[in-house]
Amino acid sequence: MTENYLTLLEESLQEKLQVMDEIRQYNLRQQELFQTDEADMELFDQYVEEKGQLIDKLSALDNGFESLYARVSEELSGNRDRYRDQIRRLQELVTQVTETSVMIQAQESRNKKLVEDYFRKTRETIRMGRKSSKAAYDYYKNMSHSSVVMPQVMDKKK
Repeated sequence: MTENYLTLLEESLQEKLQVMDEIRQYNLRQQELFQTDEADMELFDQYVEEKGQLIDKLSALDNGFESLYARVSEELSGNRDRYRDQIRRLQELVTQVTETSVMIQAQESRNKKLVEDYFRKTRETIRMGRKSSKAAYDYYKNMSHSSVVMPQVMDKKK
């Protein structure tokens, strides 16, 4: 029975690694998206939504793993020698999950900076556009009033 639980734990960790790899792929797509001059925001939203679904799946896998491990932990602590190979494989998988998690966090941090830079540039472009529009409007307003000639008096005395 415990061996079946250990197999389920191993499969859960492998599935978690697979989901984490998919998240890494979405992070790479987001990075490529914001490294171009014009980012497609609809595509970005789609990536965020799909990545959110993967994160939900990851949370469900975590919860399942924890509840399954709680059932097996006492048996494992008492019979470590009996399950040595499976425990070692589980430890290796946990190490891979941890390393992948660190890589994902680093990607997320880089992507956050790229997104912030993109929005900063976009705000700057909008601000410059507003300044240009205001200058053009002020010029137009000034020129439209210049066609009106104010009454003038000429002094013909000499």
